[in-house]
Amino acid sequence: MTNAQLYTMIALGIYAAVMAFIGYISYGKSKTLDGFLIGGRNIGAWSTAFSYGTTYFSAVVFIGYAGQHGWNIGLGSVWIGVGNAILGCLLSWLLFANKTRKMTKKLNARTMPDYFEKRYASKGMKVLAAVIIFIFLVPYSAAVYKGLGSLFSAVFPAVETWVWMLIIACLTAVYLVAGGYIATAYTDLVQGMIMIIGVICLVCAVLGHDTVGGISGLLENLRNFTSLPSDPNPTTGAQLTNLFGGSAFKFLCVNIMLTSFGTWGLPQMIGKFYAIKDTAAIRRGTIISTIFCIVIGCGAYLIGSTSRLILGGTLPDGGIDAVIPAVLMEVLSGGTLGIILLAVILILLLSASMSTLQAVVLTSASAVAVDLIPTIRKKETKPETQMLLTRILCLSFIACSFIFATQNIPIIVSLMSFSWGIVSGCFIGPYIWGIFSKRITKIGAYAGILSGLLVVGISTLVISLESGFSLAAAKSPEMGVCAMAVSMVAVPLVSAFTKNKDPERVEEIFSCYNEE
Repeated sequence: MTNAQLYTMIALGIYAAVMAFIGYISYGKSKTLDGFLIGGRNIGAWSTAFSYGTTYFSAVVFIGYAGQHGWNIGLGSVWIGVGNAILGCLLSWLLFANKTRKMTKKLNARTMPDYFEKRYASKGMKVLAAVIIFIFLVPYSAAVYKGLGSLFSAVFPAVETWVWMLIIACLTAVYLVAGGYIATAYTDLVQGMIMIIGVICLVCAVLGHDTVGGISGLLENLRNFTSLPSDPNPTTGAQLTNLFGGSAFKFLCVNIMLTSFGTWGLPQMIGKFYAIKDTAAIRRGTIISTIFCIVIGCGAYLIGSTSRLILGGTLPDGGIDAVIPAVLMEVLSGGTLGIILLAVILILLLSASMSTLQAVVLTSASAVAVDLIPTIRKKETKPETQMLLTRILCLSFIACSFIFATQNIPIIVSLMSFSWGIVSGCFIGPYIWGIFSKRITKIGAYAGILSGLLVVGISTLVISLESGFSLAAAKSPEMGVCAMAVSMVAVPLVSAFTKNKDPERVEEIFSCYNEE
C-alpha cells in the first residue's frame, strides 16, 4: 500500500466514523416528518448557505464538468463557475428565498409536489411531480456515484470502481436515514468551510506545478500549447486562452444557462429555502452562499483549464472522466504534504457529493412517501408510518442509484445534464410563476410541467431514432435549456386564457407576504 492509499484510508475511516456519530446524535431531532425533511424550518444562515453550496457542487462538477470543459474549452470555462455563482446562487437567493419560505410555510408544504398540490389545488399535479422526481433524479444520483468512483479509482487502481460506489452508498445511508436534514445541516457547515480551504490549497498547488508556472505562466503556456498528433480532440493555444470560449462560445453559453438557471427549478435546491428560519438568516445566507460558490465554482474550472498542461496533452486511459483524477494524482502524489492534501481533497469531494446525494435522496424518497403513496391510497397516513416509509424509500433510492451507476454509461456530464434538464424544465415555470403571480392557473401550471417534459422527451426520441442515444445525450444541455424556456413561457401564456376557479383561496395564499 502506497502512502497516498494509506493516508486516504485513514481519512476515509475517520470520515465514516464522524458521519455515523452525526447520524446518531441527529436521530433524536429527526423523529418528526418536519424535522427529518426540512429541519423543523429552523435552520440558520450558515448551515443553509453551505448546504445550498455543497448540494450545488459535488464531485460531478470537478470530475465531469470541470474536467471536460476545462480540457476542451480552456480558461473560458471559468465563466461557468462565475455564472453559477451569480445566476444560480445570488439571483436565486435574492429572487426566491424569502417568497419560497413564506409561501411554503403558509401552505405547510414540505416538498415540491406538496407545494404544487396546495398552491394549485391539484392532487394530480402532486402525483405527476412526484413521479417525475423519483424517476429522473436516479440518473442524477448515479452521476454523483460515478464521479466519486472515478476519483477513488485513480488512487486505488486495483480496486473496482463499483466497490467505491458501494462504500459511498453505505456511508450516505448511515447518516441520512438516521439523521435526515438535520444531520446534513450539521455536516454541511463544517464540510463547506473545510472545502473552501481545500480548494484554495488545491488551486495553489495546481498553479505551482512546473508545467503551469503560476497565473502568468498558465496564460503563456496555454497560448503556446500544441495538441499531440494522437489527440482525439485537438485544440489550439488560441482556443484555450480565449476568455470567451472561442469557437465554443455557443456551447459555453448553453452550459452556463443550464447549470445556473437549472437550480431555479430543482426541488433539492429550492428545498433549502423551506428550512431557513427567518428573513435575517436569508440576508446573511445570500452573501455566504455566493462567496462559497465563487470560490468552489471558479476554482474547479480553473483547475480543469490547466489539465492539458499538467497531463502533457495526453487524454488519460479513462477518457474525459479521468482528467481531473489524473491531474490530482500528478500534482499531489509527490511528497508527504501533497499526499496528505490529496487525502483531504478526496474526503472533501466525498463530503460535497454526499451532501448532493442526501438532498436528492430526501427529495425523491419524500416524493413517494409523503406525496405519491398517500394520494394514491386516498387515506390519511399516520406520521409514524410516513417516517418509516420515508426512511425505507431513502434506502431504496440509494440502492437504485447505485445499480444505475454500475451500468456502462461512461459520460458523467451527460447523465447530470439529462436529469438536470428534465426536472428543472418541468418545474421551473410552475414554481417561479406560482410564488410571484396570483393569475397563474392550474391548467397553466400543468402546461409548464408537460411542455418541459415533452420538449426533452420528444427531442431525445427523435435524435435517438435518427442518430442514436449517444448524440441525444450530447445534446442534453440544449434540450434542458429549451425545456426551461418553454416552461417559463407556457405557464403565463396558458394562464392568460384560463381562469382560477377559487380566487379567494389564491388571495389567502398570497397574504403570507404581508404577515411578517
